[in-house]
Amino acid sequence: MFQETTARLSSVENCGIMAHHHTANRPLPSGAEIAEIISLAREVLFPGYYGQSTVRLSTLPHHIGVALERMHHLLCRQIMASLYFTEDKAENNDAERIATAFIESLPEIRRVLATDVQAAYDGDPAATSTSEVICCYPAIRAITNYRLAHQLATLGVPIMPRMITEMAHSETGIDIHPSARIGERFSIDHGTGVVIGATCIIGHNVKLYQGVTLGAKSFPLDADGNPIKGIERHPIIEDDVVIYSNATLLGRITIGRGTTIGANLWVTHDVEPNAKLYKRG
Repeated sequence: MFQETTARLSSVENCGIMAHHHTANRPLPSGAEIAEIISLAREVLFPGYYGQSTVRLSTLPHHIGVALERMHHLLCRQIMASLYFTEDKAENNDAERIATAFIESLPEIRRVLATDVQAAYDGDPAATSTSEVICCYPAIRAITNYRLAHQLATLGVPIMPRMITEMAHSETGIDIHPSARIGERFSIDHGTGVVIGATCIIGHNVKLYQGVTLGAKSFPLDADGNPIKGIERHPIIEDDVVIYSNATLLGRITIGRGTTIGANLWVTHDVEPNAKLYKRG
């Protein structure tokens, strides 16, 4: 039964780009284990809010130590799988080194995330506390995933960072590429539909509202008609910028410090510092 369909689905011609051919002992990265890594990271970064709900200062070292040991074990395995995905040769000590460096970076990631939480609280009169922001705001979940993924990307890990940010994208509707560079006190109000492209550079104290797109214009093509990869094609947003809902900013443009971009605008040119762009009613 289904012999003909089986043969067709198994043929090289039919598989094309849709099949990944494994070699021995080289599995793909595991979405389930990466999700556990993110869960453990949230538990470590926001103790008492995620994971063990009875954490006390006296027991915090124990809980964090256990979480970090488990995280390190999973990271080594998933980083190795990610390296195998794109490289012919990868060594266990490469994964061990990267996993260790990543875990050692968590205190700094927590420091920066604290500025994001504070910015969200300061910028939202409906927020009653920073605890509410941490527990309830989807942007904090998305920004946390982004900052973890960005660190892994900086350490040279392929595939896995994108999986991490896409998990947040699926969960929150906020799409931040792990290669984007985002400063401190970053906040996204409401958040759904926000898109931040791979080569975006965002300064400190920047606030976006729902539906904002920081994207690329048309892609230049090479001599064979294929899109040229790796070029800087997304906006640069300087410090203290506010971009309101459903604004679309495209191309390698610079939005000057202190600028306010109004809702529903289409911006494809540089904007001077301290400008106010909006549609007149």
